[in-house]
Amino acid sequence: MSAASFGLAVLYVAVSLSVIMAGAWLVWRETRNSGWVDMVWTFGLGAVGAAAAFSPLLILGDLNARQSLILVLVAAWAARLGTHIAQRTAGITDDPRYAKLLQGWGPDAPRQMFWLLQKQALVSIPLALAIVLAVWNPTPDLRAQDLLAALVLLVAIGGEALADYQLKRFRAAPANHGRICDVGLWRYSRHPNYFFQWLGWIAYALLAIDFSGAYLWGWLALGAPACMYWLLVYVTGIPPLEEHMLERRGASFRAYQARTSAFFPAPPRREPHHHVSTGDA
Repeated sequence: MSAASFGLAVLYVAVSLSVIMAGAWLVWRETRNSGWVDMVWTFGLGAVGAAAAFSPLLILGDLNARQSLILVLVAAWAARLGTHIAQRTAGITDDPRYAKLLQGWGPDAPRQMFWLLQKQALVSIPLALAIVLAVWNPTPDLRAQDLLAALVLLVAIGGEALADYQLKRFRAAPANHGRICDVGLWRYSRHPNYFFQWLGWIAYALLAIDFSGAYLWGWLALGAPACMYWLLVYVTGIPPLEEHMLERRGASFRAYQARTSAFFPAPPRREPHHHVSTGDA
């Protein structure tokens, strides 16, 4: 990959994501349910990645084994997560993380929301670029490293799906109404779904990096897990969600915070046991 081709890749990714998030804004304006924003982002990012994986077929007339593998993995990730978010959003009136922002913006909410979603497009560029960099890794054959990457992403997809299922099942039980979900994976992390979402982006770095030094561009793919960690832990993930849960559950959620790791799964700390409902409320 040359500097010129990398520049074109950045341009393709940036323009595509900007258009996708403009579409997400239009969907929000029509439905007033901000939960659809994350669905559009997921399917949109998956489409950008899949198009990148498919591009060698148009340019070179063929896909190698790695490119085919990436196409399948990107499609599997987007289909699972996008479908889950769509099902969740269909059952709510709004996403509490966005709803609080919209309330604070008042009459200026449409303009502020548009620019917020464009900022999301901007910070998503490293994610899509990691897929592009993995696709254009020139190593001809599949390596053990690529198979490890596929395993990591499959574990990430499965782990996130399991966390989502456990939370949904917990909430569906009438006896758990008003409680915090601290069973299954939620016993070891307050946000196991976020952890597995982050883990999946490590796979693209593994697919892109060539430890022999023949493809130095591949190291830039490390920007994807770094960016996703920053977003989930410090920006759009944990902080607004936990603020919302503290407002709703108060002392119960503080007790859950005290005994349970925020992100990386770990054995619970010794605290009085409370059953409680977290998660992506």
